[in-house]
Amino acid sequence: MPKHRSGATSQAVDWSQIDDVLLDMDGTLLDRHFDNFFFEDELPRRYAVKHALAFEEARDQLMAMYRSVEGELAWTDLHYWTERVGLDVVAMHRELDHMIGFLPDAEEFLRSLRRLGKRVTILTNAHRAGVDVKTAKTGLDRQVDRIVDAFEVGWLKMRAEYWPSCRQLVGFDPSRALYIDDDEQCLAAAEQFGVGRIFHRSRSSSRVSAVPSARFTSIEHFHAILPA
Repeated sequence: MPKHRSGATSQAVDWSQIDDVLLDMDGTLLDRHFDNFFFEDELPRRYAVKHALAFEEARDQLMAMYRSVEGELAWTDLHYWTERVGLDVVAMHRELDHMIGFLPDAEEFLRSLRRLGKRVTILTNAHRAGVDVKTAKTGLDRQVDRIVDAFEVGWLKMRAEYWPSCRQLVGFDPSRALYIDDDEQCLAAAEQFGVGRIFHRSRSSSRVSAVPSARFTSIEHFHAILPA
């Protein structure tokens, strides 16, 4: 198992060998603080009010619901959760969209990739309804070539079945692709498939400290892998 290398430098990537940059959305480009707050605090709070529960009891119930479908498309399906909890989860995303934003260095990284002439594709487990709210707020869709949500592929990124289907859909050469994600399960599936260069984004939220990976090379800031 490869060791974490905290000092990734610009020499770590030979950009002449990279055609496609595959990027996770939440926790890699966008600040995961929104999602953490939404699913761990705000939705439990409103669920508690609706069902006359104490907050802790409501959160425990929701966490059990989340775990029951983890790894399945339902896990991120906002329409599924609207039906399951009896609250309009998509409308709540729109209501709280002031909390949606980029991580500090993400937009500059995207501009750098443009200057390098790379094709940039967002690969997200998020549901299209959530993607639409987030792109409307951030303009992310105008800064990349394509956004592919898991529902287009038919699997979540941590599933081995995802990657062959994604390759067919997007048309990238794994050996000439670079992939960045904050989720180690997704990185492991990509590594098993044969994606050539993989990096773990160690700071997914502006409200938490970086948590390096023990398995993958972690970067807290994108400039660590950009040319000088």
